Amino acid sequence: MQYRPLGRTGIMVTPYALGAMMLGSFGNPDRQEGVRIIHRALDGGINFIDTADRYGDSEEVVGEALVGRRDDVVLATKFWGPVDDDVNHRGASRRWIRQAVERSLRNLRTDRIDLYQLHRPQPDTDIDETLSALTDLVREGKVLAIGSSSMRGSEIVEAQWVSERRGFERFRTEQPNYSILDREIEREILPVAERYGMGTLVYSPLAGGALSGKYRAGQANENFRASTGMRHFQDERRLGAIEQLIALADEAGMPLTHLAMAFAVAHPGVTSAIAGPRTMAQLEDTLAGASVSLSDEVLDRIDAIVPPGETIGAMDMVYRGPEVLDASLRRRPVSGRSAG
Repeated sequence: MQYRPLGRTGIMVTPYALGAMMLGSFGNPDRQEGVRIIHRALDGGINFIDTADRYGDSEEVVGEALVGRRDDVVLATKFWGPVDDDVNHRGASRRWIRQAVERSLRNLRTDRIDLYQLHRPQPDTDIDETLSALTDLVREGKVLAIGSSSMRGSEIVEAQWVSERRGFERFRTEQPNYSILDREIEREILPVAERYGMGTLVYSPLAGGALSGKYRAGQANENFRASTGMRHFQDERRLGAIEQLIALADEAGMPLTHLAMAFAVAHPGVTSAIAGPRTMAQLEDTLAGASVSLSDEVLDRIDAIVPPGETIGAMDMVYRGPEVLDASLRRRPVSGRSAG
């Protein structure tokens, strides 16, 4: 594995990061296999692990795997999502951040988190509140660097300005969705992150499994679609693009998964692509493609299938903000909807 700087933190990380969401109750409930998968990833050269407190018992699996190996790993986790039914055990308030970090430290069996990330924006909480609490954690040594995830360009800029104005720690990384099929971040997020010296850790480089080659146009994928609620697997344009990418990968002499991962890390604004295996076989496939380098010709042909900055049938899991999801925020009262 090669190494890349994690923004301007001085930390060096591998271009492939191990995402641990599927290791534990969210995916593979065999915790010992999860430990073995983590050990294999480390032995295979990966030095960067990403998880979150809301991923079931994933943090606990990671903590068990890192006993005796903690200092060899750049360890990242996230807060924000609900971890139980308590309405205050979630979000980005100072109250919850103080509790959440202690919970994660216990689960991970460590005395510090290398990168602590806000999992999603929290519009009803002042960003000052969040950054102030995170700054205290850095000053206490419980967290070494802080990051954001799924922020829009304006939110990244606002957070950077607040940090500068108030003397807070600033977000050092951003974690957005990015794949061959989901390229919107090339328009704004990646350039803004580069402008502020932020590392970028992209999730779902296989587009939620769409670029595994398992789900094909014209095949009966209804059971998968229904069980996951991922409507994007019904998007015929997306499935059509996948068919073209499968043909391109075959012509280039590589699996589609290798093409997808290599594409993600080829962008100069991307620090690491997060691979989230559920099985050892999936991890082995990821490691086998680590040395793949795409030629300009192949990248040009990918651009012809999915143009730069474009997305085809965006994944349902992508954060879109209340102004898009809440109809009351995008519709005037009936009395004020006309121009006359």
